[in-house]
Amino acid sequence: MVPQFTPLALCHTDKPWRLTGFRSEQGGWTAYCGILAFNLICCPLLFDRLGHSFGQQKAMLLLIFPLITAICQGRIVKIPTGDLVRVEGTELVIPCNVSDYEGPSEQNFDWSFSSSGTLFVEIVSTWEAAFTAQPYRERLQKGEIQLRRIGNDAVELHVKNLQAADQGQYKCSTPSTDATVQGNYDDTVQVRVLADALQVSSKSQPASSLRLKDGDSFELHCSASSTSLEHTHLSVTWELHRGPARQKILSLTHENRFHSGPQYEGRYQSGDLRLDTTGDDTYRLFVSRVLPVDQGTYRCVVSEWIGEKGKWQEIQEKSVDVATVTIEPTALRATVTKNNVSVTEGDDLDLTCSIATDQKDDIEAEVTWYFSKVPDSSLPDAHILASMDYNSVVRSPLTVALNRVGMHSYRLLVRDANKENSGYYFCHVALWAPRHNRTWQKVAEKMSEPAGVEVTLPEPLFEVLLNASKVPEYSDDPTELECQIADVKHAGANVRFTVSWYYRMDSRSDEVVSDQLLASMDEDWTLRFGEKNKQRAKNGEMMFSKEDGARFSFRIQRTSEGDRGNYYCVVSAWTRQRNKSWMKSKEVVSKPVNIFWIAEDSVLLVKARKAKPFFAAGNTFEMTCKVSSEHIKTPRYSVLVTAEKPAADPFSANETKHIISLNQDSVVKLENWTDEARADGVVLEKVQEDEFRYRMYQTQVSDAGLYRCVVTAWSPAGGNQWKEAGTSLSNPIEIDFQTTGPIFNVSVHSDTPTVYRGDLIKLFCIISLEGAALDPVLNAFKYPLLIGISLSTIIGLISCLIGYCSSHWCCKKEVQETRRERRRLMSMEMD
Repeated sequence: MVPQFTPLALCHTDKPWRLTGFRSEQGGWTAYCGILAFNLICCPLLFDRLGHSFGQQKAMLLLIFPLITAICQGRIVKIPTGDLVRVEGTELVIPCNVSDYEGPSEQNFDWSFSSSGTLFVEIVSTWEAAFTAQPYRERLQKGEIQLRRIGNDAVELHVKNLQAADQGQYKCSTPSTDATVQGNYDDTVQVRVLADALQVSSKSQPASSLRLKDGDSFELHCSASSTSLEHTHLSVTWELHRGPARQKILSLTHENRFHSGPQYEGRYQSGDLRLDTTGDDTYRLFVSRVLPVDQGTYRCVVSEWIGEKGKWQEIQEKSVDVATVTIEPTALRATVTKNNVSVTEGDDLDLTCSIATDQKDDIEAEVTWYFSKVPDSSLPDAHILASMDYNSVVRSPLTVALNRVGMHSYRLLVRDANKENSGYYFCHVALWAPRHNRTWQKVAEKMSEPAGVEVTLPEPLFEVLLNASKVPEYSDDPTELECQIADVKHAGANVRFTVSWYYRMDSRSDEVVSDQLLASMDEDWTLRFGEKNKQRAKNGEMMFSKEDGARFSFRIQRTSEGDRGNYYCVVSAWTRQRNKSWMKSKEVVSKPVNIFWIAEDSVLLVKARKAKPFFAAGNTFEMTCKVSSEHIKTPRYSVLVTAEKPAADPFSANETKHIISLNQDSVVKLENWTDEARADGVVLEKVQEDEFRYRMYQTQVSDAGLYRCVVTAWSPAGGNQWKEAGTSLSNPIEIDFQTTGPIFNVSVHSDTPTVYRGDLIKLFCIISLEGAALDPVLNAFKYPLLIGISLSTIIGLISCLIGYCSSHWCCKKEVQETRRERRRLMSMEMD
């Protein structure tokens, strides 16, 4: 309930910030809040003193008022508003909840009652056992009064077998757990208790029993009235009960509206289901053309409603069982006149379905013929041959006819029967009855027992022979098998043969293996490959062919060890039907042919040798690798030259470096050769099919190590593909430089790799020293070198002096004469 407040202080124009309080007359609490809001609303002087205009005052009110409202909000105890109207003997349920409180999440509740609205008597509490007053203790012990907690902040008060003395006010209170007292801590509701004036009855007590058949009609009556002094309305609902389940059929609400249950909407719209009144207090349910689902107990449920302040309240409900209805199923039987039929191929198949029923003449039958390969009445793989609906409309293919030959007889005719028509035939019958809205309703259905039919024909006779025209001796050899048909009888122009090829892996006697389909032919000689070998067949590794009408061949271009095993063929005979289709009439399996050879391990040997036993730095290193193999068919070889060199760390393993390789197609590739100055310094070439030569020009000390040839043998795998047959490593060939002098490498470098005529180019000679330092070596040769240079200089000077003296004194005349001769005439020799 909303508390009433008395102002403790009013607006103070002289002191606009003075607190103003309100005291609650109902809740018994005092709260001081909203002081500034109250002064802002009633004291414009405050804004004037603050110097704000009217627009600013309005904006501040809009901003401040929600904040002050949130601050002033406190505990709220709430129960349903308005009066609660109930009837004697019924149960009263009043919910109560609390919100916006402080303290623990689980709150306690106290309920009290007052008949006059002034003095309240304690009924029940959630936290105090001695709270209940003496008048209510006995009813509390009997369970007529209960307080049920439905949440931490909500409870429900239940009062059963409500009496007239229970009329009055009920108050729900919550003890305070808040830090400050604010809000309301209780709420009340007025309960009115009316006398029970509702009467519900059935004409037949106890409930009558009705036995009906499909399609019959029935009606039930229920009486309901109220003598209440209040203005009340009644609602009537018919329900169908079958065990614990119940269904709403049709109802007339307290507002005089009809509502049908979801399962009965169609029947209500068609007029097969009606609810009307016969007099002031009798309600009749009429059901026509009953169904098996209408079986059960029919109950009439009446509710009394009262209007309070524009809202309707259901104040009580009563019900009575009117009748128990039993629906006897329609007697229906469908039989096929012939159980086991044998028909010669090409003749007509004639079957008749007979119907027996106890229904009336206005019932029409719907007949459907089914065909299945198995005698299972559930028809897991059946298909419809022909059908005739209740309007006598027939649906069937051209080769099948269906017609009515009697009052309850229906004939099926299959023209030109063939082997495919062998199987089991079922006749399904459904009885339909007309409805008020010109629709039809199914009242019964039945499936006949299966009738077995066998279509016989003379099957062709023949034998199948399988021969191996080519048997592999080694892996990758071809395999060729020939499947031949012999001693053919009863096979004319309407018979053709196809073949299927199968493979079975060799296994021990106790091991179970499955046959693998390689390929098969359809009746039109379309070839279909098995899933496992489909790719091999598409690549041309497996070839299937039809030599003539009686011979088929199968060839494996390159037989592998995985192809060893047993092979057999299955020949199928196909017979042309009258509709130009083909039907398989017989299959014959050949004896298997075993394809096997002893597979020997391949052998691959590589021997390396060097052309010169000794050489020095700067020379050409040459190594030849000779390959020999066994049990490898038409091999090709790929070669990889490796160098094993000691690691920088003496405790680590040697490092192996890949230098150059040549694949089986004679394509050369530099692997990890990183010496750019000697990019063309290594050569690997194929001398013969089984011999390869490796050369390394201008060897350096850094090239020292163990050199090997790694040879891999490859065999053709078909389709320009190769498969690896084996790998072998040659013996090592060592490059070792023995020298007592300094070890160094010399290379030429230029920053300008490309020049034009007339340009200036700079060449750098780069010397890198390896091993020991050069200075100690020079010191060892210093004195011999100086002595040699001195002697050479002295001998040269003496030679020059002797020559000069001889030419100046001893040969002077002779030289002069010679010069004069040259002036006159040059000799032939000098020319």
